[in-house]
Amino acid sequence: MQGKVAVVTGGNSGIGLATAKRFRDEGTSVFIFSRRQSELDKAVALIGGDVTAVQGDASELFDLDRLYATVEHAKRKLDVLFANAGVVEHRTIDDLSPEHFNKTFAVNVRGLAFTVQKALPLMRDGDGVEGLGHPSQYD
Repeated sequence: MQGKVAVVTGGNSGIGLATAKRFRDEGTSVFIFSRRQSELDKAVALIGGDVTAVQGDASELFDLDRLYATVEHAKRKLDVLFANAGVVEHRTIDDLSPEHFNKTFAVNVRGLAFTVQKALPLMRDGDGVEGLGHPSQYD
């Protein structure tokens, strides 16, 4: 992973933080992305080294554009995307509201789809997918 560039969404805590730290330990330049700046600041201090925090919400397309503009400006490429951002707010079915549903869907589904879509222009063909081949070979 030495010399690679990674983005970890939800990289301020839990699995995202552990993944960002592991990438950094292996020599990767890491960009972590999350909604809470104070948590991002703590994560940067914990991870150390070549790590950049970008505050934003994965459900907001403008924030994703700003994330990838930051990566492009600093590193000009992206090798690894760990799309980990998500929200969980437990509700019973009788407590479910359209607002809760929309918020959850916006981050966990819409956010994931656009996180990946917007990363593609920075990713070089073939990097990180050796051995997988082209999907047409499985037809």
